[in-house]
Amino acid sequence: MIIDKNTPVVVTGGASGLGHACAVMFANLGAKVAIFDLNDEMGNAVAAEIGGIYAHVDVSDPASVADGFKTARAAHGQERILINCAGIAPARKTVSRGAAHDPALFAKTIGVNLIGSFNTASQAAEGMAASGALNADGERGVIINTASVAAYDGQIGQIAYSASKGGIVGMTLPMARDLSDKGVRVNAIAPGIFGTPMVKAFPQEVQDALAADIPFPSRLGAPEEYASLARHMVENAMLNAEVIRLDGAIRMAPR
Repeated sequence: MIIDKNTPVVVTGGASGLGHACAVMFANLGAKVAIFDLNDEMGNAVAAEIGGIYAHVDVSDPASVADGFKTARAAHGQERILINCAGIAPARKTVSRGAAHDPALFAKTIGVNLIGSFNTASQAAEGMAASGALNADGERGVIINTASVAAYDGQIGQIAYSASKGGIVGMTLPMARDLSDKGVRVNAIAPGIFGTPMVKAFPQEVQDALAADIPFPSRLGAPEEYASLARHMVENAMLNAEVIRLDGAIRMAPR
């Protein structure tokens, strides 16, 4: 797909981190970007920075997602690219100090990371499928979800997070197959350790230790590198139903 000024894009979690990097990159390519997030202050600031729009959206709530798409489409038209970066990463063991993992926290993590990605992807796909083809291939849209290396190498305390990201990996192929006759491609990126605001908030010695565990390059990933892969996924029509690890060859240890 060619990205230009006529390309509407929706980025969930676009107020910070990986989502922010995607919003900036696609806006710099001329696309019309809408940001879905829960942080109104940062979301509005990023929207102003890139000349896009912001919508307060809880991705775990289908009605909130529908309202967000209504706002985005009213401003920019039917989105042709959806990039799902919204997510949470709580740390809790299956049993800790004699107490079982909080089932509400587990359900919330699945609700935001996995069901939230499904909610936005399915609603975007509905709109894309009903739109006209963009090129000779009959392409109508591209959906990119965010998995994680934790889907494969879940660490101690990542039971909920790993389950949610494993679900995104498992969802990629059937969703791509479901939408193949509608001209909508679906891929996922599984990032390793990136320099997002959450990681950058760690003490420098912790950041250095994390970077040292990455074989090559031995540094934290830059959010812009995630955005670059997302761009390539959009532009390369033969990339479909793929989950690509973006991790500097790291394989996470148990802890």
